[in-house]
Amino acid sequence: MKKTFKKLLALTLTGVLVAGALSGCGKKEDKDSKTDSKTITIAASATPHAEILEYAKTALKEKGYDLQVTVFDDYVKPNEVVESGEFDANYFQHVPYLESFNEEKGTHLVVAGKIHYEPFGIYPGTKKSLDEIADSDSIAVPNDTTNEARALLLLQDNGIIKLKDGAGINATVNDIEENPHNVEIVELEAAQVARVVNETAYVVLNGNYALAAGFSVGKDALAYEQNDSEAAKTYVNVIAVKEGNENNEAIKALVDVLKSDDVKNYIKETYDGAVLPYEE
Repeated sequence: MKKTFKKLLALTLTGVLVAGALSGCGKKEDKDSKTDSKTITIAASATPHAEILEYAKTALKEKGYDLQVTVFDDYVKPNEVVESGEFDANYFQHVPYLESFNEEKGTHLVVAGKIHYEPFGIYPGTKKSLDEIADSDSIAVPNDTTNEARALLLLQDNGIIKLKDGAGINATVNDIEENPHNVEIVELEAAQVARVVNETAYVVLNGNYALAAGFSVGKDALAYEQNDSEAAKTYVNVIAVKEGNENNEAIKALVDVLKSDDVKNYIKETYDGAVLPYEE
């Protein structure tokens, strides 16, 4: 548990991490010299993205590809180095961030493959089962725009509230249309939600904060985002490349390996439910 927690402390919504290379340097001159080679350079955040890529290296080697992973610690550079052609791909972001970056920066990045998502879960507070929910129970949720919407959608998926049609990933408490149990939604800064487990009936947390609070995502979550949920489909973490490169054989091989049963099992076994493979 401690090992998993340490791995996931760095886990954030988009987790982007430039501290140094796990392997390879990905410099421009390397890129230019390998036009016809089978080297794949990829920019990634440290956890879980670079860890997953490191695991995938063996399978890619068997396919004849040398995967060179460089870790970044910011939200901008990994996209810039793919846009410039310095790197072949990156793995750190979800689709809304990618689309927003393209719009704001004028870049031409596209999704080459959808790999994993980091599910929100409903965890026990003073109540240990969702069957115990009663009138006027309180439920703590993160108060920032993205995370609150995901929390509310998860509560809706489990029949606790009903949101207005079309609220979707922009939902706020003002969009609650039906509240059969008259639950009180307690809005808190994301890092504070887990601290009220003894004061609220339930808390809604993302993976890293759940682990920080001592919850096992796989064992303790009363419910969590499923693959077919709107949030999972929206916030899936992707392999991104410059437009036109998504069908390159090397990129296709990378995506195939990352979506293989072997890598899926690695993700499931390593991250205790805080990271889950995305199934299309």
